[in-house]
Amino acid sequence: MGVDVLRPWLKHYPDEIPQTVEYDNRPLQSYLEESATNYPDKSAIYFMGKELSFREVYESAKKLASYLQGLGLEKGDRVGIMLPNTPQSVISYYGVLMAGGVVVQTNPLYTERELAYQMKDSGAKVLICLDILLPRANAIKNDTDLEHLIVTRIKDYLPFPKNMIQPLLQKREYGISVKPEHGSNTHVWTNVLAEASGEVMQPDIAPQEDLALLQYTGGTTGYPKGVMLTHYNLVSNTQMCQKWLYKTEYAKEIVLGILPFFHVYGMTTVMNLSIMMAQKMILVPKFDVDSVLKAIEKERPTLFPGAPTIYIGLLNHPKLNHYDLSSIEACISGSAPLPVEVQEQFEEVTGGRLVEGYGLTETSPVTHSNFVWENRRSGTIGVPWPDTDAIVVKNDQLETAEIGEVGEIAVKGPQVMKGYWNRPEDTENSLKDGWFLTGDMGYMDEDGYFYIVDRKKDMIIAGGFNIYPREVEEVLYEHESIQEVVVAGIPDPYRGETVKAYIVLKDGVELTEEDLDQYCRENLAAYKVPKLYEFKDELPKTAVGKILRRKLVDEEKEKLQNSETE
Repeated sequence: MGVDVLRPWLKHYPDEIPQTVEYDNRPLQSYLEESATNYPDKSAIYFMGKELSFREVYESAKKLASYLQGLGLEKGDRVGIMLPNTPQSVISYYGVLMAGGVVVQTNPLYTERELAYQMKDSGAKVLICLDILLPRANAIKNDTDLEHLIVTRIKDYLPFPKNMIQPLLQKREYGISVKPEHGSNTHVWTNVLAEASGEVMQPDIAPQEDLALLQYTGGTTGYPKGVMLTHYNLVSNTQMCQKWLYKTEYAKEIVLGILPFFHVYGMTTVMNLSIMMAQKMILVPKFDVDSVLKAIEKERPTLFPGAPTIYIGLLNHPKLNHYDLSSIEACISGSAPLPVEVQEQFEEVTGGRLVEGYGLTETSPVTHSNFVWENRRSGTIGVPWPDTDAIVVKNDQLETAEIGEVGEIAVKGPQVMKGYWNRPEDTENSLKDGWFLTGDMGYMDEDGYFYIVDRKKDMIIAGGFNIYPREVEEVLYEHESIQEVVVAGIPDPYRGETVKAYIVLKDGVELTEEDLDQYCRENLAAYKVPKLYEFKDELPKTAVGKILRRKLVDEEKEKLQNSETE
C-alpha cells in the first residue's frame, strides 16, 4: 500500500529546524539521570513555594523504583498514577520507568466506575494516588488486579506553614479527612521514601519495542482505549519538540506546568521536555486564574504550553492588566482549535508568541505545529514536524485527496503508537501500513499547511448538507460578547440533524438569540446558521480543557427520549 507523499512544507522550514533528526535509542528515564548528573543542584520543580533540585527528584525516583521492585514489580507490569501536577507525579512517573514498569496515567477526577474500568483494562498491579482518593481506590480494588496502593498527600511537598494549613483547607473543600496507615497493601509515601534502599535492578529496555506508557484516550466517542506508547515514541516526540523550539536554551528556560501530566500533551511538552533539557517546571495542580497570573508574575516562566480555554480564562480576568506577563516567550496551543482573536490578544498582552499545534494521544502527541517565530499561518495547524509525514485521504485504502480537498488526515512517523492495548481489531482499523488514520477531517494547501475542518464523527449532516462545527464556531468566536462556544449536531426529525450552539457570554454582557441569529445570517450560509442557541454558565470540558461536545449531544438525545416517553 505504497503512498506517494508530497512534502511541500519542507521548503518553509527555517534553517534552524532539521528536516530529519537522529533520535536517541535509549529509555526515557535516562534523561532524568543525565540532568541530575549535569545539573544536580539546579531547580527542577517549583511547587507552591517549594523547590526541588534535579538531584532530589532523581534520588526520590530511584527510591520509589527500588520500593516497587521490592513489592515484586517486574518489567512490563503496569502502575497507575492518579495524581494532579505535583512533585509526586514527576517522581512517580520516572520511578515507575526506572523499575521497568509501564505507566498508566489516570485522571484524579475519575469516578469509581471510570477508575475501575481503566484499572481492569490495563491490569495495573499498583496504584499511586492522593489521600483523598484512597476511599475511591479501596472501593474498586477487589474488582481489579491491584495488589498495592501507594498514598501521598499534597502537604508532603509544601513548605511551612502551608503544610499545616493545607489539610484543613482540603477537609473544608472535600468534606473528608483520610489518615492512611502504612501496612502490607497500603503504603504511605513518606514511609516509602524513608524505607527504600534506592538500589535499583536495571531493567533491560528495548526502547523501540518496550512500552513506557499506556495512555487512555479521552473516551468522548465510546469506551477509552489504552494507547501503547514505547520509550522511543515518547523520546522522539520530545526531541522533535526540542528542535521546533530552537530558540530555547538548554537548562535556561522556565516552563509553566498547567497542562495536566496525566494527559499526554502536558506529559510531553512540559514534563518530558523539561527533564530532557534540564529546565525548571512550575507545577500547577489545579487551574485557578488568580493563582496562575500570580505565578507568572512571580516565577517568570518563558514557555507556556496550553489550551485555548486556558488562554481565554486568563484573558477574561477583570484585573489582567494588573499583572506582568512579559516573561512569556513561546506558547504552543493544543487540544482544541485556537481562535485567531485569542491568539492576537494573548500576544499583545504578553509580547510572546502563541501558535496552534495539533496531535493525538496515539501520536505521543504532536504531529503538526505552526512555526513559532516565522512563516506561521493563523487558522491552520501548521505543518508536520521533522520525520512526520501527513496526507489527506478519501478512504481507508489511503487514496489521497487533491490539494485543498477535504478528507481524513493520516500521519506516519516515529511518534505513532504501537497500537491499542488488547484491541487488535481497533489497531487494524486505525493503522494502515504504518499510517495512523486520525479521524479528523481536513485539507492541505499547496504550501503544505494543514487545516482541520472537524472530527469525522462530529460532522453534522442537516438536510443533506455537510456542516463542520468548527466553521460555525470560528464565526461565533469573532462576536465580541462571546467568551466560549461549542456547536453540535442534535437529532431533528425533519432535517436528520440540526445545528445548535452552546454559548458562554463574557461577564456583564447581554445577548439574545435574535441578536445571534441575525449575526450568523450575515456571516454564514443559511444552512449553516444554528437553529437553536443555549446560554450556559460553563461548558463541560476534559482535564486539558477540550470541550466535550459529545456530552452535550448525549444530553440532548436523553431529553428527546424523555419527551417522547412522556
